Amino acid sequence: MKRVFQLGMLALGVLLLASCANGDLEKRVTDLERRVAALEGGNTTSSTLNKPTIQQASANTASSKPKEKPEGPLPEMTFEKEMHDFGTITEGDQVEHVFEFTNTGEAPLIISNAKSSCGCTVPDWTKEPVAPGEKGKLTVKYNSRGKKNQDNKVVRITANTWPEENRVTIRAFVEPKAEASTEGPLKQ
Repeated sequence: MKRVFQLGMLALGVLLLASCANGDLEKRVTDLERRVAALEGGNTTSSTLNKPTIQQASANTASSKPKEKPEGPLPEMTFEKEMHDFGTITEGDQVEHVFEFTNTGEAPLIISNAKSSCGCTVPDWTKEPVAPGEKGKLTVKYNSRGKKNQDNKVVRITANTWPEENRVTIRAFVEPKAEASTEGPLKQ
């Protein structure tokens, strides 16, 4: 039975290794070797199987560090303002704001993506490279349907800047839509 379990673990390990495409191969191999060794030694407690090794802890620490700043001239995205407050709006209103930015860097600026955590906020941006000293636009559309009270949304912009992510924020106070009155004559 023990041998069957070990073979199953080995097969699982092979599958994990085959699916590994993100550079964690060495970490996964080390983890698998540790698990097989624990099984062969008869120590199969879950605390032993899930406990990271020193190598894994240092690999996790190394991978959590930010990328190094690239050398050479870089673009820089500078917004005229990074936050827009729509004020008080009524539930169901659709509003939009255009954030203008300038490339204050030394290389063409290219936005590869802009997204919000909510489908109610949709960004659209300048798709062409923005030359140094030139301006670009990021239009943010907000749909307040189903929203109530204070609502803040962050749009994350990924570009060839350093750091790669820039952010803008929109805010609105959404008043609930007035409910239809049930007083008065009823239709039959």
